[in-house]
Amino acid sequence: MSRQRVSKRAPLPVFRRAVVDSWRSTFVWTLALAAVLLLYLPLYPSMNGADMRNLISSLPSELVNALGYEDILSGPGYVQATFFGLLGFVLSTAAAVSWGSSAIAGAEESGRLELILSHGVGRVQYALETALGIMVRLLWFALLTAVLVLALSSPAVLGLEAANVAAVEFAWLGLGYLAGSIALAVGALTGRRSAALGTAAGVAAAGYVMNALANQNSELGWLRNFSPYFWAYRNDPLAEGFDLAGLGLIAAACVLFTALAVWALNRRDILG
Repeated sequence: MSRQRVSKRAPLPVFRRAVVDSWRSTFVWTLALAAVLLLYLPLYPSMNGADMRNLISSLPSELVNALGYEDILSGPGYVQATFFGLLGFVLSTAAAVSWGSSAIAGAEESGRLELILSHGVGRVQYALETALGIMVRLLWFALLTAVLVLALSSPAVLGLEAANVAAVEFAWLGLGYLAGSIALAVGALTGRRSAALGTAAGVAAAGYVMNALANQNSELGWLRNFSPYFWAYRNDPLAEGFDLAGLGLIAAACVLFTALAVWALNRRDILG
């Protein structure tokens, strides 16, 4: 009686391929995030002198509020204003949008998506595993930045608490993944990488702008209700800790757009 070999397919093939194929870009984004933290955070003691206080007080209050500089003279406020609320937000959003727009729409435009699906990978599986790939890479960013921020807190006299760093990392991670999930959803709906890239980047930028406008003018405060940026940072997590309501809004939006990506890819004819 002949013996038959039963080959077992490795689990999460799309996820593993997405992570492996993007290691170079992940490495570059990692270096960029680390460079920003290592450059800006050690400057806080010299930025917290009388000259900086005079400069902040001389600026129009509307501009200070728009830039999120109202608490920049405190350690948590400085880290929030320089990294999580600005440069870190830009870098994580750019990475997530790039990955999200390439995962479905980019793969479809190159013909790679049709090839992958022809090898027994389901559409729902493909969408979910690519979403997981984006989440895990952003989680790596969150872990890295948390370690660096905590390591620099004492030497830079930032006075940060570990629990509050965890709170801002959750908010930052959710904000980045939301941009990536929007790119996934638009890519699945249209099959066009440019549309996915432009829409996701536009939504992220609009959220930041709406929050800035609301900070400048109290009559525009209603804009905050539509700003994911405000949902993530409305209670200053580095100073006040977890905001479960804000994180809940971010999580719900992430689930919504991920589900939309799954639904759209599952129903659309990518061969048309």
